[in-house]
Amino acid sequence: MSSRNFQSWWTLDNAAKIFPSSSSSHDSKVFRFVCELRDPVEPEILQTALNKTMVRFPMYRSVLKRGLFWYYLEDSALCARVRLEDTPPCQRLYPSVRRSLLFRVLYFRRRINLEVHHSLTDGAGAQKFLCALVYEYLLARYPDEFAQEVPKLPDDASQWEKQADSFQKYYQKIKRRKKEHSRNAYQLRGEYLPKNRLAVLEGRLPLNKALACARGRGATLTELMTAVLLRAICEGMWVRERRKPVVITVPVNLRSYFPSESARNFFATIPVAYDFGSRENTLEAVLEEVKASFRSHLTKENMQARMNALCALEHSVPLRLVPLFIKDVVLRTANKLALYKATASFSNVGRITMPEGMEKWIRQFGVYTCGGLLQACACSFGSDYVVSFASPFREHEVERVFFRELTQLGLEVVLTTNIASDGEVN
Repeated sequence: MSSRNFQSWWTLDNAAKIFPSSSSSHDSKVFRFVCELRDPVEPEILQTALNKTMVRFPMYRSVLKRGLFWYYLEDSALCARVRLEDTPPCQRLYPSVRRSLLFRVLYFRRRINLEVHHSLTDGAGAQKFLCALVYEYLLARYPDEFAQEVPKLPDDASQWEKQADSFQKYYQKIKRRKKEHSRNAYQLRGEYLPKNRLAVLEGRLPLNKALACARGRGATLTELMTAVLLRAICEGMWVRERRKPVVITVPVNLRSYFPSESARNFFATIPVAYDFGSRENTLEAVLEEVKASFRSHLTKENMQARMNALCALEHSVPLRLVPLFIKDVVLRTANKLALYKATASFSNVGRITMPEGMEKWIRQFGVYTCGGLLQACACSFGSDYVVSFASPFREHEVERVFFRELTQLGLEVVLTTNIASDGEVN
């Protein structure tokens, strides 16, 4: 059976259902993965690599369609074309006036940028696609290097496994836990950038030193970075604002708890909160609270309960019969209310690996996302750990304090940004 006829449409997975309704020009629900090479990108070769990668991921040909009750993905004959980056990052990918693919591949100098709408996949799924794209590109770009032996891409999942909806696979219809009441979180303020632009600031630091810094405090790297981010936000708070907790939402890859090769969304989020009005503002105190929060949330039992709660509404017969135009209003409202429960977000997509022999052509990977909040993302490749901030605000005090704190911990940070010296964003 050809990949073209493998499947013609797909229901949106549970996590994806809110994204079409809540996407807007200032909150595009688009995230970007970056691969920075050692040499400038060759556009023709990149296009050839993209064509080959699309065969591996047929769902990426799909477009978003409106049904009577839900949005869904439909296979299309649209061709994906690479293009030179000439617009700000993470611009809207889901226009309502015309059909379009839910991802784009851009290049600029030595960078390959993959931008994806969250209704199509999550960070782990997009990472698989980008690694496959870079793999095909390097094979075609340096054929003599791989003439003797072609390395294998460490992704042998079938198309069926990649297209599987793991939320449906692992959902259990059991009695829901009582929902915990949570206070509204402290909200960052500031002047918004014009034309829905994003200010991006990347910090590259040595992975081994960062890991040693975290382990020396009995923490994971994600826990340490979350604690530093909490304290960076606190520095800009007025005293009376400390009555509200600072809450960082942390996406969790459910593939770590439930076997899945899905290239679609399969994640949940946990809140990590700290009350600076009644607690010490020291790294040690904040980190201890963060560690306790992570360890209480990150159990298979809790992840199963969160997934069940997310999926329960989708399986409710009365809700399923509500027309889509009403669901749009409800989901947009739910998204706005959820923003009041969080201050910022931190996502660590983990270690990115490429087949042996290809690492030398790659300088680094990076990831960042557009959302209604200050967004911080991190990933590691080789000997580097990259933390990227994407912000809709003109002010960048939180980012500045965050990286200053890292340098005070003895970590060397190399910064890259699209923020010009006059404060404007390129």
